[in-house]
Amino acid sequence: MKSNIQEVIMKHPDCPWVFIPVICLAIIVSACGPKTEPAFDVADMDLSVRAGDNFYQFANGTWLKKNPIPDEYSRYGVFEYLMEQNYKDLKALLQEVAGNKNAEEGSLARKIGDFYRLGMNAKRLESDGLEPLQDELTTIAGIRNMQEVQALVARYQTFGISPLFHIFASSDEKNSEMNIAHLMQGGLGLPDRDYYTKTDSHSDEIRKAYVKHVAKMLELAGDDPETASGAAERIMKLETRLANASMTLLERRDPHKTYNKMSVRKLASISPHFKWDNYFKDIGLDDPGHVNVRQPEFFREISAMFRDVRLDDWKLYLKWNLINRSAEFLNEDFVNQDFEFYGKTLSGTEALQERWKRVLQTTNRALGEAVGQLYVEKHFPPEAKERMMELVINLKAALKTRIQNANWMSDATKEKALEKLNVMTFKIGYPDKWRDYTGLEVRDDAYVLNVIRGNQFEFRRDINKVNKPVDRDEWFMYPQTVNAYYNPNQNEIVFPAAILQPPFFNMDADDAVNYGAIGYVIGHEMTHGFDDQGRYYDASGNLNDWWTEEDAKEFKARAQMLVDQFNRYTVMDSLHLDGKLTLGENIADLGGLNVAFTALQKSMEGKPRPEPIDGFTPEQRFFLGMAQVWRNNIRDEALMRRLREDVHSPGEFRVNGPVVNMPQFQAAFDVKPGDALYLPEEKQARIW
Repeated sequence: MKSNIQEVIMKHPDCPWVFIPVICLAIIVSACGPKTEPAFDVADMDLSVRAGDNFYQFANGTWLKKNPIPDEYSRYGVFEYLMEQNYKDLKALLQEVAGNKNAEEGSLARKIGDFYRLGMNAKRLESDGLEPLQDELTTIAGIRNMQEVQALVARYQTFGISPLFHIFASSDEKNSEMNIAHLMQGGLGLPDRDYYTKTDSHSDEIRKAYVKHVAKMLELAGDDPETASGAAERIMKLETRLANASMTLLERRDPHKTYNKMSVRKLASISPHFKWDNYFKDIGLDDPGHVNVRQPEFFREISAMFRDVRLDDWKLYLKWNLINRSAEFLNEDFVNQDFEFYGKTLSGTEALQERWKRVLQTTNRALGEAVGQLYVEKHFPPEAKERMMELVINLKAALKTRIQNANWMSDATKEKALEKLNVMTFKIGYPDKWRDYTGLEVRDDAYVLNVIRGNQFEFRRDINKVNKPVDRDEWFMYPQTVNAYYNPNQNEIVFPAAILQPPFFNMDADDAVNYGAIGYVIGHEMTHGFDDQGRYYDASGNLNDWWTEEDAKEFKARAQMLVDQFNRYTVMDSLHLDGKLTLGENIADLGGLNVAFTALQKSMEGKPRPEPIDGFTPEQRFFLGMAQVWRNNIRDEALMRRLREDVHSPGEFRVNGPVVNMPQFQAAFDVKPGDALYLPEEKQARIW
């Protein structure tokens, strides 16, 4: 079901089923091995711009001019380019599987094929309309009391709809070897609580548009316009109350604030009007043990709302949640209205993606590792894994050197940091053992019902991990995902197969470009273990402050320099970046770039110096390789949305932001006082 990525994930934004820091929003693509394009194409540059004034434009200016945003995207850059190039490969794979109607009943191929084929049956979707959900709508209309409201809340959470809040299994922050249940705020139709609480004109416009959208969707579900309009206002009022009780995204970045482990009895004492014993039984968790209540005040408010919000308003809220989270899997009227608000209004996207792309993505969400098995057999070159492991070893050695040479840290803290780095583990390509989809049933009844069954299967798989040891072999991204992540509880970094392709990783590229691109990504993820969140976790992945008081104070002072730097950046004339919200990613960007540059220099020791390529030295090509990864054009609406919701800085500042703090960049491009990207050394942020 459609969900807000920032709300469903568990620890640090952006990946389903774990909340872990990642380098960007996940994109599903295929890794087809080495490409024939150059490692860095000088034709993409804009040499009319000086590197020391705007390196992002210098490296990417011509590419930006020649690659306008396609109508179906709100942003277009390297990730979207790779997606377009590789969607076709996944389409061919799924069409081949879907075309084999003789596949054995219950086999992965049969499940993938049946799921995809039914989603592609537009005629069937139109004739079905809202009928597949009619039993649920009838149940909602017949609710008689608050006990039945709560029972449906539990039922719909197993559907992947998650009204009110989210529940999931994840490591105990202070006992990383064991999974426990986590409860997290949620229940909003808009992407974040700030959309409900901010008083600026843009937020007001979004709220008005959202209420109109809710009303239109209820009309499609059979309400007359007047009834739908009144219902939308009541739904908005209920969601606003949830929003007012929610933590901000910035507050949720503090792992200490979101660790509130308690017994069910204690939970019931702070939230007495929600019957927790019944709830846990309804979701199939008879013995939850201790749970981590990530936002206690939010759950106090839910209890108060169960006491004083009218029954009819709860029925409207549940109806809206069912329709809203199901809309993209229904007929065209629902799909188009859903896109009108979430695509056009919120993100500025001008056209809906073709059906096959949307169905491909949904199939991938339901059967991700099953698709991944087929994918790696056909598209993942084993030699890429070997080369990647070599780079990882070099980058790890470079970070070790940088920690050892950090003159602002005491020996006691360095020892702990080096211990953590030493036991940090890496997963590359795909899992050693694949997920078992035997319990997932795919039927030929309705596309939306298959989506629900897929979510139910995933919910059961996840909730069954509660009170059991952590499976350290588990992956939280699929192999066909262009992304990477660091998981603080397992102190591990994961690189799915699909990121091991140009421009991130090019088997034919010179070392300088590869270190600037994939080397930087590796260093970025390593540095997450020592950013403003990751530094609170020890070598075993436990929330445990291992810093001396003086070293912690010095770290915060150095981090504040980055906060102040990024707070000064503006977009669209007057909108400021949030240096606190993006601090973790900005630390990882700067640290990753420093670590990768150090590794490149080490790789050249004792060897003849490489000759310039296209007139650029290895050091220059290193920075150019980094810059091309973050190039993108973005619509104003999408940019405004990301400033609210995204813990990553916009692409331009992921390039220009770190380099001002690097004397190596100044030397490489002869950046001098008076240049826009010049910063005297005493003002440069130095952390890792």
